[in-house]
Amino acid sequence: MKGSAVEELIANLPKTETHLHIEGALPWEMLRETNPEKFSSIPAFRKPDFRYESFEQFESILIDHALLVFNSAESYYNAAQRIFENHLAEKVRYVETSFHAGMMEFLKIPGEEILSAILAAVPKGLTVRVFMGISRNAYTPYLAPRLEEAIEKWEQLAGIDLHGLESLPMEDWTIPFWRKARSNGLTVKAHAGEFGPAENVSHAIERLGVRRIQHGVRAVESEDVMKVIVDSGSTLDVCPISNHKLRVVREWGDHPLKEFIDRGISCTISTDDPFSFNNSLCEEYLNCMDRLNCSVSDIGSLAWNGFEVADMELSEKRSSQAEILKIIENYHKGDD
Repeated sequence: MKGSAVEELIANLPKTETHLHIEGALPWEMLRETNPEKFSSIPAFRKPDFRYESFEQFESILIDHALLVFNSAESYYNAAQRIFENHLAEKVRYVETSFHAGMMEFLKIPGEEILSAILAAVPKGLTVRVFMGISRNAYTPYLAPRLEEAIEKWEQLAGIDLHGLESLPMEDWTIPFWRKARSNGLTVKAHAGEFGPAENVSHAIERLGVRRIQHGVRAVESEDVMKVIVDSGSTLDVCPISNHKLRVVREWGDHPLKEFIDRGISCTISTDDPFSFNNSLCEEYLNCMDRLNCSVSDIGSLAWNGFEVADMELSEKRSSQAEILKIIENYHKGDD
């Protein structure tokens, strides 16, 4: 009975999705529609027990499949429509998603058209902010002027997010570019402390000026870095299933989410790349309880934090947070 009550609680909680790559959220059914025979069965990489051998394997599989569908602004619109419908079904009210800046070069599609197509697909009842994901080595002769234009002139762009292998060096253009984006009123994020060391997290906070770290799980390896996160008021947008399937953590018991919560580090929960991991947001929350020792109160706090960092109307944020508190309170009353 208790298990079903928790599932019902999670299903009913107002939620946010604050760490979502739109190419990595490609709905499987869209591939099936392109080639019913080839994509009729579930591939090994989408099965529950599958774990990737490396980030490179994950990236190769994702790109190979995504390029079969994402080939125009219209394809982004069609995919976003389905992605956002799934969000509404999971009681998600706010989404931050990024599109890969490299697609402007791969597909020769103007990035502003991709941005507009995604936003045109937003349904009533959902607030969506779109970020541009920029790889650590993306400042190429082709992309550099387009990246500069984006942070100067794209009115609908919410912000930028540093993507790509953390093993790549931080190039000289990155810090001034992030500074310029901040000065232009954009929200800045960075993937850090996923495969790279804890120091990448403090570097992103202190030198890139971000307050939103994507993943950040390896911050647990440094007391100093965890203090930087708390003192700066930064938030970790954590994706536990992704972290397990990509072997960022060896086993579920090694995931630091519960320690972060207990230390007062603000965390949110998201799915990252649901195409690759075949995960849903409700499954993420259930895993937090079943595998990561989170309590019902912790679950409520994670959902609350998502609205705390959300770029949406204050009245909508507070209304959702009040609803979260009420649902958690009612659960505890029924548990007495």
